[in-house]
Amino acid sequence: MTRTSRREYANAVRQRYNQAPRAAKARILDEFCATTHYHRKYAITLLTAPPPPPQPKRRHRSPTYRPSTITTLVAIWEAAGYPWSARLKALLPLWLPWAKRHLAISSQMEQQLRTISPSTIDRRLKGRKRRLKRRLYGRTKPGTLLKHHIPIKTDHWDVTTPGFSEMDLVSHSGNSADGDFLQTLNLTDIHTGWCESHAVLGKSQTVVAPALETLRQALPFALRGVDSDNGSEFLNNHLYKYCEAREIQFTRGRPYKKDDNAHIEQRNWTHVRKLLGWDRYDSPEALAAINDLYRHELRLMMNLFQPSVKLVGKVRRGARLTRRYDAPQTPLDRLAASPHANPAAVAALQQLRQRLDPFGLAKTIDQKLAAIHRLANLRLSPRPNADRQAASAPRRAHHRWNNNVFFQWAPASRTSERRPLVRT
Repeated sequence: MTRTSRREYANAVRQRYNQAPRAAKARILDEFCATTHYHRKYAITLLTAPPPPPQPKRRHRSPTYRPSTITTLVAIWEAAGYPWSARLKALLPLWLPWAKRHLAISSQMEQQLRTISPSTIDRRLKGRKRRLKRRLYGRTKPGTLLKHHIPIKTDHWDVTTPGFSEMDLVSHSGNSADGDFLQTLNLTDIHTGWCESHAVLGKSQTVVAPALETLRQALPFALRGVDSDNGSEFLNNHLYKYCEAREIQFTRGRPYKKDDNAHIEQRNWTHVRKLLGWDRYDSPEALAAINDLYRHELRLMMNLFQPSVKLVGKVRRGARLTRRYDAPQTPLDRLAASPHANPAAVAALQQLRQRLDPFGLAKTIDQKLAAIHRLANLRLSPRPNADRQAASAPRRAHHRWNNNVFFQWAPASRTSERRPLVRT
């Protein structure tokens, strides 16, 4: 018997037990104990206790947001690359004018999308978020040269001007670290969150410095400082002289302390690993295709249309640590609010954002990613196990539907399913 059925049975027997004579009570108690498997003393206590008061009926409020509204919200959420609720709430006003061109959005649905709260978004997307996971690893080898020339940055970032950044390499080696394979050099600005990426073949000191120069030219502000880990691809004479000649502050984090480079570690996931997975890329064709994606659609999507949040402070009360974040903003909005930004560059980027369709960007990114995945070295790429294949089967069908309406720009690959990192 279930707990509910035992409770109902006790309520039905209680009145008869209390009104029965002494001899009849023993027979009723024997029958009750045999049915419920309760101890005799507990059964007596249960049957002699006063009946519980009637439970008031819970009033269930009808859903405020229609299923069609949630379906539209999910479509925008997937097209934007699965941002968590606060970021999704911040990007809705920016995306809705373009969403009305691609989706059947009524005036009432638009009003609901503009008023929905982040907590409601979390509740309505909870089932989809439960299936999302992540995994991370790296292939960094410590560098030993010039450590006494490059200072360790031990304090927390507290900059109010754009230009001070963190950088790191993301390996596309698959299951084997032998030979030359592609690496993505990521550079993220601390103040604005602006991120630029560039792929290189190998990670020798002769390719990292030219890649950093390419990223410096792409930034809409001056590069004033870079902070890296202790890998030999960064702690070398080429990069040291490059930064010294251009008056760029060059610092490094502490060995074996990933939190010193937390900003770039997060961008490594959202801007690279989430899209390209863990496949191996080692061909010039893959290098050209990935850099074409980095230089055009991806940088525009992430810097112009993707809001992010910044940690503004921590307060510890006993064992509880409370983190406070600012309002979600896109990197372009933070750059525009900075008095040190170039007004001409900011105005040009704002005009470009007004002309760009984020859903069109998502469609183009999806198409380029599909072409990039076909260039992967499948022989040395990780193979999905049976559990991951079973878990990703319904998602692949969902992505096929998404591709028909050109919203999804991060589909699951054959060799490594990119489950997005979401905040629950």
